[in-house]
Amino acid sequence: MAVRTVLRMGEPLLLQPALPITAFNTPELHALIADMQDTMQSMDGAGIAAPQIGVSLQVVIFGQKEVDGRSNPRYPDAEEVPYTVLINPVLTPVGSAMEEGWEGCLSVPGMRGIVPRYERLQYTGFDTYGNTIDRLVSGFHARVVQHECDHLIGVLYPMRIKNLKDFGFTDVLFPNQDIQDD
Repeated sequence: MAVRTVLRMGEPLLLQPALPITAFNTPELHALIADMQDTMQSMDGAGIAAPQIGVSLQVVIFGQKEVDGRSNPRYPDAEEVPYTVLINPVLTPVGSAMEEGWEGCLSVPGMRGIVPRYERLQYTGFDTYGNTIDRLVSGFHARVVQHECDHLIGVLYPMRIKNLKDFGFTDVLFPNQDIQDD
């Protein structure tokens, strides 16, 4: 449909809780998801949330897989995550084990930070048609889901960084690597 402008950190809408979806399989919902997908793909994103394109609804999409025979240039070493549309998500940590890892965000371009996330997670919600989704995940998949769902509660990843020494500009943190903006 259309590549939309991604709101950047500082925009008030990114700090607001998003509203739940009440009607599934509508032309409006399909159009929103198509715009999110076009925007995410145009920026080589691993995920995007509706609030990032200015729509305060509980919709996230994510997926890390090869496209046209190439891996995502922003996450070339990450395991594959199935393309998913997740609506009205509920996240439940499985255990208390946390894992720290580098994250970036389309709404915080040019920066990365070390963020603690639950290692294992169960998430539930709905797809575009109102069918139930219920998955138990770990690793990069769990990290991506937690990151994207944070957008639905008004949280950006820098708010989760424990030590600001672990936050900075990508080109300064990784000077000899070709890591693209998020």
